[in-house]
Amino acid sequence: MMNASPAGSSASPHRREGLLAAAAAVVTVGLWASAFVSIRSAGDAYAPGALALGRLLSGVLVLGAVCAVRREGLPPRGAWRGIAVSGVLWFGFYMVALNWGEQQVDAGTAALVVNVGPILIALLGSRLLGDAMPPRLLAGMAVSFAGAVAVGLSMSGGGGSSVLGVALCLLAAVAYAGGVVAQKPALGRASALQVTTYGCLIGAVVCLPFAGQLVHDAADAPVSATLNMVYLGVFPTALAFTTWAYALARTSASRMGATTYAVPALVVLMSWLLLDEVPGMMTLAGGVLCLAGVAVSRSRPRSAATAATVPEGAAVSGPAAVPASARAAARGGTTTPAAATPTAPSGTGARATSACDEESAAKSRPEEG
Repeated sequence: MMNASPAGSSASPHRREGLLAAAAAVVTVGLWASAFVSIRSAGDAYAPGALALGRLLSGVLVLGAVCAVRREGLPPRGAWRGIAVSGVLWFGFYMVALNWGEQQVDAGTAALVVNVGPILIALLGSRLLGDAMPPRLLAGMAVSFAGAVAVGLSMSGGGGSSVLGVALCLLAAVAYAGGVVAQKPALGRASALQVTTYGCLIGAVVCLPFAGQLVHDAADAPVSATLNMVYLGVFPTALAFTTWAYALARTSASRMGATTYAVPALVVLMSWLLLDEVPGMMTLAGGVLCLAGVAVSRSRPRSAATAATVPEGAAVSGPAAVPASARAAARGGTTTPAAATPTAPSGTGARATSACDEESAAKSRPEEG
């Protein structure tokens, strides 16, 4: 009776961790898509900088409470550089630039320009982090970007787009890419919760000059706009950035960047369900392309997927552990001479065999008188 394979028990935690990372990525893109719907309400009552600061302060309060409950300490010294850069670029500059840019251009143009971000992440990740760029990833990103272009053009509605607005959205995409690439090494030294909490805190400090504007806008803003701002801080910021960091720590920055191409498709779906904005055929086709590209970019060749299920160095038992020649011999098949009769290596084994032969020959000779 064969014993249970140790490789199976070793592969199970590895597979479970992969599924958790995939689930975390799904939560992230879902909440980030919902952020675009909430920004439409909060953005009418709050200025770009005030909205960014209010969102970040709400996120810091939630993340700080979770850290206190879990007794999370300060991140290691080696992680602070990546946390600081991602906090300034992604949590701080990106949110202000994106909020400001969306007030200068139509939604379609903003979505189109910002979706340059995943491409920049792939380029920076390959250059600075040594991320591989397999053909499937490149093909998936190309398909998703084509879908994002279709969604952007279909949603533009002929609205005006100022040069300032396009420049702000492009700067937001650059800051987003730089923040992701800077965050990746930090996740090798600190937990996802630590990286997100202190990155959010640094972003809030960067946005403190907008504190006066936040107080002024909050006094006149409707309750629905303020609730949407708080929602942005609790869910698309505190929760979604933490699940993003968890998933990013377990995959490459390029692959995670490509995953965010699912956001435009989910925005179309949520706008349809929540805002009664019925999408056109071009919008739906673009959304399908976005999702198809994400599926291609995250897929792996069959051989790579099979190898990933067995950790390197794990013991293997069962049929896989038996040489093919031995299995063929057991079935009555033929084997090669080298496989059927292993030869003794030169050295100790060969000398031992020679000694035995000499002893046998000596015993067979008659004793001399």
